[in-house]
Amino acid sequence: MVYPLVVGVDGSDAGFLALDWAVDEAGLHTLPLRLVHASRWERYEDAALGMSLKRPAREVRADNIVGAAVERANQRNADIDVSTQILGDDPETVLLREADYASAVIVGSCGRGAFAGLLLGSVGLAVAARARCPVIVVRGDRAGLAGTHERVLLGVGDSAKGSEAVRFAFREAAARRSTLDAVRAWRCPAHDTADHPMVAGSPERYHEEWASAVLDEALEETAGEYPTVRVRRVTAEGPAHKVLTRRSAAADLLVLGAQRRDSHLVLQLGRVAHTALHHAECPVAVVPQPA
Repeated sequence: MVYPLVVGVDGSDAGFLALDWAVDEAGLHTLPLRLVHASRWERYEDAALGMSLKRPAREVRADNIVGAAVERANQRNADIDVSTQILGDDPETVLLREADYASAVIVGSCGRGAFAGLLLGSVGLAVAARARCPVIVVRGDRAGLAGTHERVLLGVGDSAKGSEAVRFAFREAAARRSTLDAVRAWRCPAHDTADHPMVAGSPERYHEEWASAVLDEALEETAGEYPTVRVRRVTAEGPAHKVLTRRSAAADLLVLGAQRRDSHLVLQLGRVAHTALHHAECPVAVVPQPA
């Protein structure tokens, strides 16, 4: 079964940017696109509609927002299969429910109305942290949004072997015909000394070589499935959240993995993901890794 890309629409400028990006993404992967508008007032106004011949203003507004989004999507790519849904619930609940049957959920970095402050408050973080499919937050500068860098940036963590994030990044790089920059950040703890037992006289070299080994292990299996994707393996000294945020300025998409806890239906969004969702210079994909 082919699941659609789901994009939250609310009529805001950021929402339209997310819609444009979603249309292009659907075209890259030949996927249908589902436009979803969340309006909690729908549940209350349905009852009022039966007692009045006049349509509630909020219902008219929701229809106008979705109608404008459909028109914009069709103008950008008329070949995309577009469907719509106006749902009477809060944005977090709606997007998480839609995520169960989506290839990915795409949202803007901020919005208005029900989606206001999406990436700066609890709603956006909850969607990125709890969705069962990848969540892509469309943010960044004009070059990153336009995809002109021809680079996909992958942050490689400790549990990257067999990672869904690695596979996601390779698929994106292949579809975009872009270079995949796989980055592993490393740091030399202050307590390490020059007489490190494994690499005498060079603790920095030990940590850098370890980072390189982690990269090789993470990429080896999936790289063989995508022989046409050019991969740049990068080991960079410094905190991962700073390294990746800085490098996002030269990327079209930053891909990060999130680990699902065994005992809870939530993901662990650490400092790297939090920082990227708020400060990256390109769209950010948070990809869940099943326990």
